[in-house]
Formats: sequence, structure tokens, C-alpha cells
Amino acid sequence: MEKRPFAELGLSPEILRAVDKMGFEEAAPIQAAVIPTVLGGRDVVGVSSTGSGKTVAFAIPALERVDPKLRAVQVLVLCPTRELAVQVAEEMGHLAQFKRGIMGVPIYGGQSYERQYRALAAGSQVVIGTPGRVMDHMERGTLKLGALKLVVLDEADRMLDMGFREDIEKILSAVPVPRQLLFFSATMPRPIQELIKRTARDPAWIKIEAVAQNAPQVEQIYFEVDRRSKLEALTRLIDVHDFRYGIVFCSTKVMVDDLDEHLHARGYAVDRLHGDLSQTQRDRVMDKFRRRGFEFLIATDVAARGLDVDDLEVVFNYDLPNDAEDYTHRIGRTGRAGKSGRAFTFVSGQEIYKLQAMVRWAKLDLRRGRLPSLDEVEEARTNVFFEKIRAALEAKEFKPHDRMIDRLLDQGYASTDICSALIHLLQGGSTGTPAAVHESAKASAAAPDWARRKSAPESRTAFPSEAGEIRPSPKASSFAKPTPDKTADGLPALAGRKKQKYARPPRTGAEPGMSPVVLNVGREHQVTPADIVGKIAGVTRLAASIVGAIDIHERHTLVDVAENAVPVVIKKLAGIRLKGVALAPVLPTTTGPT
Repeated sequence: MEKRPFAELGLSPEILRAVDKMGFEEAAPIQAAVIPTVLGGRDVVGVSSTGSGKTVAFAIPALERVDPKLRAVQVLVLCPTRELAVQVAEEMGHLAQFKRGIMGVPIYGGQSYERQYRALAAGSQVVIGTPGRVMDHMERGTLKLGALKLVVLDEADRMLDMGFREDIEKILSAVPVPRQLLFFSATMPRPIQELIKRTARDPAWIKIEAVAQNAPQVEQIYFEVDRRSKLEALTRLIDVHDFRYGIVFCSTKVMVDDLDEHLHARGYAVDRLHGDLSQTQRDRVMDKFRRRGFEFLIATDVAARGLDVDDLEVVFNYDLPNDAEDYTHRIGRTGRAGKSGRAFTFVSGQEIYKLQAMVRWAKLDLRRGRLPSLDEVEEARTNVFFEKIRAALEAKEFKPHDRMIDRLLDQGYASTDICSALIHLLQGGSTGTPAAVHESAKASAAAPDWARRKSAPESRTAFPSEAGEIRPSPKASSFAKPTPDKTADGLPALAGRKKQKYARPPRTGAEPGMSPVVLNVGREHQVTPADIVGKIAGVTRLAASIVGAIDIHERHTLVDVAENAVPVVIKKLAGIRLKGVALAPVLPTTTGPT
């Protein structure tokens, strides 16, 4: 079975919009087979394990069958565990975000009956729950199945193994006829076959074979990281391993653009690839990437499909892929031709359960990793710099500067102090004088971005969730938000970090030694002084002290910059995105934005 675009599956505009926002550009094989079959009204038996994309396969047609005007339970999804119920509820909530009037609720043991009862009494049309708690609500009279249209048994074999057979049969006996039944199971033991034979009506059997596509030459490591800390985790791993050539996969086009902007601001040489780019733009980016014109390609799965790039050092799964097949396709882009490679995956919150299911389904050799500390990152940078100096000394690939060194020695400076000062300047330090700024700017302009990469000011804006929390509304769709378990935060210090504040007075005219530059962003773009300073320092690799007063207007901003650094700032910022806007810095003598 092959993947197909979701647009070819006969879905409503609301579902297609949600699917696009979630970054699902193509339907997985099981989705392409199941969705049209269910929409056609047939019962379905899907032989497929968790991790193959089956949640979306049954969630989409289930939501399409819901009548938003009818305030009664119309879809029931039975899951073997609380964790799976929470995961399915979140996925269905994201898919229903543009379906007005549709509400859903997860019900499982360990959560308050009162909260679940209120959601059911409010008219939730979709219920996702474990068999035991569903039975409890049925016996209490708080869950009525008279209007039920569709029942999904997710991981039916596990539910029978856990002793839910009697509960399942009671639930199905209470469901009115006609009804539509969907069974999903990794295996087909005799009890499942007998249950299907007794309850289903001429079901369509759809089987997706589990194929182990593990890459033996790829070292696979995952990190549990809070969503807000992924950027810091990514840059630490790049720096501590000194990676210079790899791909970073994101789940949505919006996330690709955001990450591209943030990494540019930190001085990394990156470019992006997703479905909104024209074929000409894609070809240009890929040609440059193959020639190592930049370090990291940030891409979605569909845009990167079919890439033929050799010698990749690493693949980052910045966002967890939709299914195990996409995961194996991603990591297979490194470790080719007998060479070793690395694949790092970030997971946050409930995603750990999805990753565990993918590991079981595709038989992945995946282990948990520990993120390096700031001290470890700094030590790694120092070691890399030390090796570069040592290699240059051994190769004697440098021009002698005996005369300048003798002058410094004659003035009483110790040789160790001279070397320390030079290393300080080479690593991006500055004395703060205009001459030093001028020399630093010249050096920055001459060297490629990744040759002078170092720590840049932290991004003050946490990455937004792709779909976010769906809040109850009388008009919009609403799924009761499940209470997630607490998960380990790989970078706890960053999760609670406060925004850095820049107390700068309003601009009243250029200060001595400074020159104003006009940027085409302002208050309407929600730009702050911290954003301006961070972007300039991150992109130019100059010290933040070159930035003076900042005066933010409605649609433009005036920034005082050290006079000798103005050419570098204008050149380096041109085309860099800030708050989604491509910057076009100009001098105030040029007609600027108003």
C-alpha cells in the first residue's frame, strides 16, 4: 500500500485544514486504506500495531461522522490503557479543532468522576476511554449509548489480554443496531476473531505488515525535553559534538520557518525546505546543501523525501514523526555506504508513549540520552578551538608576525598575556573600543558564519505548540483536556527562565560614535528591544555593546549601532527573518518604512 495526499481521500475542508496545520502532508498506508473504507460505511478490521499511524486512520472518519447539532455520544473509542486514551484524545482534539460544535472527553481510571460527568452532561459527542471506566459510567447512568454510531476497539488484543473481554462484550451489546465497528489489533488470536465474527457485519480486512527498517550503522538516541527547551537542547548537542553537516526534521512548515529564524539568529548556517517553496527554490536549496554551502537543512518529511545526500553526520528529529515508517526514513539519511551516523530525537510530555510504540513496531534500537551541561558544551568548544590552533602550529600554515610580537614584548607584556588576548579576540571577545569593533566586524565579514559560531543571546520566545490547547467554546470544537503525567524536563533551568530586559532610554538622536539604522519591523509585529539586540548580536557575531538606543515605532524601528559596525549589520541582517518578517535594514537617509 502506498501513501496518498489527504486531499484525495474525500475529507471536509475543516479536517484538511487541521491536517495541514498538524503537518501531515500525506496519508500513511493504513490511513489511505482505512479512511475511505470507513467513510463508505463498512466495518473494518485493521491488523496494525501502534506506531503505524492508525490513530489518525480511525479518528478522521469518526469525526467526519459526528453530527455537531446532536448533543449526545456518537463515537466511542475503547483503549487498553490510560496513557493510550490520553494520546488518542489529544490527537482527536487536534484533528477536530476546526470542526465547530464537536466536543470530546477522555474517561479513564484515576481521574475524577465529577469532571468526566460534567463533560458528558455538557453533550460530548466523542468519548475515548478504558473499558472499566466506560462500564462504570454506563452502570451509573452517566454515559448513554442510544445515539452511538461508531465504536473503535484500539489494540483489541491487548484489551483481551488484560481481562477486558467481558466488559467489551457488555459494552457492544448495549450499542444500538445498526452501528459501525472498527477493530485494530497487532495480532489476530482466536478470541479476537470470534468477537469480530459475532459483532461485525461483513468487515473489510486491512493488514499493514510491520517491517523492521532499523539502520544498523546509525546510533539512535532520544532525549526527554520540555517543548520550550528544544532549541537550547539542539544547539548544545550541535556544539558539544561539533556537528557540521546534518538535517533537522520538523513536523510542520511553521515550525521549519521558526527554527530557521532562531538558528540564523544564533549564528548557525542553515536553510529550510518545505512544501510552500517553489520547485526552483527547492532545487536551489538542495544544490547548495550538497555543495555544503550551509551546515544544517531544516525540513518537513514530504519536502525531504527522496533526498540523496552523502556523508550526513547527524539527523535531528526536532519533532517526533507521525509514524515509525517516517522515523526510519528520516534516520536512514545518515549512516550510508557503510559509514556510521547519529540520529537524535526530542520527545516531550505524552510523546514518550508514542515513541515507545514506534520502537516496538519497527524494532528500533533506541536508547535514552542525557543532554550535555553548559560546562560540557563550553569545554567541547574549547577543545575544538585548541585542536585548530595545534593543527595550525604543526602545519605552519600562518604568516609570521614577529615584529608585532616583539613590539608587545618590548612594552612589557608577558607572552602568555599576549596569547590570551589574541585567543580572546579570536573567540569573539571585544575591548569595547571603536577600533576593536571595526576589526571584529572585518573579521566577521571575512569568515563564514559557522567558522565563528559561539553562544548567542537566548531566544526569548518559546516555540508555540503546533495545535495548542483546544479551549471549550459554544461555537468551536472542544475536547476536554486530559491531565498529563509529569515528565522529565531535560533542561529544567530554562523552563522557568524569565525574559531578559533591556532598560534603554527612548531614542532622542544618535549618541557619539553611533549611527542609526532603520529596521522594517515595529510594534505591530510585537518586536521588543530584546529581540532586536539578540538578532543583531546573534547574526553579526559582534558584542551586544555595539547596539545603543532603540526606538520602536508602529511599523519600523530605529536602532543606534556603532558607526564602524553599521556596514556589517546592514549586510548580515538583510533577508534574516524576525517575527516572520524578512529584514531590510537601511540608513535613515534612504526612504525607509513608515
